[in-house]
Amino acid sequence: QVRVVESGGGLVQVGGSRRLSCAASGRTSSVYAMGWFRQAVGKEREFVAAIGVKRITTADSVKGRFTISRDNGENTVYLQMNSLKPEDTAVYYCAAAPTFAQIVAGSSSNSWGQGTQVTVSS
Repeated sequence: QVRVVESGGGLVQVGGSRRLSCAASGRTSSVYAMGWFRQAVGKEREFVAAIGVKRITTADSVKGRFTISRDNGENTVYLQMNSLKPEDTAVYYCAAAPTFAQIVAGSSSNSWGQGTQVTVSS
């Protein structure tokens, strides 16, 4: 079993930056890809970004502002968020999976974290 824990959320001003971290532990030999999703109040969860060994994909809504990276040695993934907007306010969830496709699909079979709140205020 894989355990995923996010950190780094908080309150940030419009136009500011924030870096989220996500650490995977447990049976990490099964983790090929990791990713980030977010869910705003009253909205469905949406894909933000995913990273595999040699693949990265980022949602159009955050492309050019958010960057995903990974420290394979530590089974940790980061989400650097720049030029934040009020519409980026959401709970951000990290996920880990054995395949890139499964991460991007947001499968319920992914290992999910509890989420970390990011609030962008004006």
